[in-house]
Amino acid sequence: MLHASEGLLAARAGQMVTADEWEAPDAAVSACRAQQPGDRDERFAIDASGALVRSVVPVRGEPYQHRCDKAVLEAVAHAAQEASEPCTIEDLHGAANAMPGTNATWTQVAVAHAFLRERGILVPAGRRRHAVAGADAYLDAVTEYHALREKGPAAGGPV
Repeated sequence: MLHASEGLLAARAGQMVTADEWEAPDAAVSACRAQQPGDRDERFAIDASGALVRSVVPVRGEPYQHRCDKAVLEAVAHAAQEASEPCTIEDLHGAANAMPGTNATWTQVAVAHAFLRERGILVPAGRRRHAVAGADAYLDAVTEYHALREKGPAAGGPV
């Protein structure tokens, strides 16, 4: 319903010439877009040390940030790529830590997992499982990491 209403507004935007014509349906659609319980503002950025930073402003509670080393992001992306079937965050944590020289904490894996989902590299494949969307999760993850780094801290939110 919301999608149909947004489409109607987009299609009629040129025909709505008075403020009253525009504001009535726009207000109705905007009310539908109000944050729902559980919604939160989540942004990603790269800090000065090169770590991926996930900044979250929950609907209730205090804002927080968690970081993930680039090596852990790469290990999680490799683990997702190597998975033969959709996997959970627990699967990715175990597989990433099985790689030589990787010491991935749960928090770092959660940040990497959220980044891969947000960028469309991992897509839902069940309630808790996610599958790789493209041909190469590692390449996609590194590309998205560097694209975010090039934008700088201001584009990704406060760091």
